[in-house]
Amino acid sequence: MSSSPAPRPPIDPDRLTAPPGWRIVLSDASPSTNADAARLAREGEEAGLVVVTEHQTAGRGRLDRVWETPARSSLTFSVLLRPDVPAEKWPWVPLLTGYAVHAALADRLPEVVLKWPNDVLVEERKVAGILAERIETPQGPMVVVGIGINVDQSLEELPVALATSVSLETGEPVDRTQLLGQVVGSLHGLQGLLDDTDSLRAAYADVCSTLGRTVDVHLPGAVVRRGEALDLDSSGALVVGADGGTFTVAAGDVVHVRPTG
Repeated sequence: MSSSPAPRPPIDPDRLTAPPGWRIVLSDASPSTNADAARLAREGEEAGLVVVTEHQTAGRGRLDRVWETPARSSLTFSVLLRPDVPAEKWPWVPLLTGYAVHAALADRLPEVVLKWPNDVLVEERKVAGILAERIETPQGPMVVVGIGINVDQSLEELPVALATSVSLETGEPVDRTQLLGQVVGSLHGLQGLLDDTDSLRAAYADVCSTLGRTVDVHLPGAVVRRGEALDLDSSGALVVGADGGTFTVAAGDVVHVRPTG
């Protein structure tokens, strides 16, 4: 006779404290927290809104990939931001978010690294993903940053083979309420790096496992270019060396090429 899995505890709203000027709203289920945050922004909500759901039923990542997890097994939330920096610095927002997630996870997962532009890995296993979208509102342009962290999934519940969860890596149960507060606090506290992208660039590069690797860059039109990821430029784009020169990737799917032998 098989036993049912232990129920996963919900996020405890009584223990959630929003950073100064921010506010957190929590729902039992939502098709997409990014869509919810965008709708609320268009209805007049201001920056600092954090939309969290216990079960995202129709979420998506970059390139419209599905991001769907069992209820109460992940942290799935979106943050509404209006960066107070020139528009040319806005492409740094998803990289800043990745760096903030990395900082919040590093104590638990010493091997955590960033994969350009928006994945968080333990070695080559994905533990978190980020999707940033610029939206237009009556109050002006804003950014919705969606964050999905695999927290409590078993191997059987993970969406792809090269994925993991925080609890699988630590071997211990994870308090999702506490972790949510840490990630939101990290993002809030690190926003100032958008004013100093030289420092952000150095900090991101220091924990980015893409740099120095051979990568396949999948570009529009089914074009794939292979090269060595050399650096980030002043806008956060990836500089790749190939064929005796370099090319820059501002948007594209980057795959780490495994060493042979």
